[in-house]
Amino acid sequence: MPVRAVLVGLPGVGKSSVGTLLASRWAVPFADSDELVVAAAGRSIPQLFSDEGESGFRVREAAAILAALADFDGVLALGGGAVTTAEVRHALAAAGVPVVLLTASRQVLLERIGRTDHRPLLAQDPASRLAELEAERAELYRSVATCEVHTAGLTLAAVTEAVAARMAT
Repeated sequence: MPVRAVLVGLPGVGKSSVGTLLASRWAVPFADSDELVVAAAGRSIPQLFSDEGESGFRVREAAAILAALADFDGVLALGGGAVTTAEVRHALAAAGVPVVLLTASRQVLLERIGRTDHRPLLAQDPASRLAELEAERAELYRSVATCEVHTAGLTLAAVTEAVAARMAT
């Protein structure tokens, strides 16, 4: 079977947490594209950014996502910047899988993110950088999304329930 749902959104919105709960609810596996890249490369994301730059990381990320869309039967959470790669956006459209955009206010995201050691794009001035990422990616997220769920003020269980309800309609 194909991927059951793909979760997209800015860093800190809860893609991995909600994805894990959604996969458990549906009794299917969960995968995070960042973890797929790290496993394939044998290096952490900060190491990949340091060694190969963002463009090198994005090439690896796209390859991992395309492979998952072809062979993975479960819930897939994409790294926050995955939609910046045209190949990923086209593959999502071609796969015809439900793509859920999770959103939250910038303040909520900053509270959730906390330390940014493992998020190279937010390492310097997370608040300003998050605002830039939001401006750069908002339309890209909406272009691939088949539905949107706002996560602020909701428990993980409530967000998972909202996503599952959207998938049922």
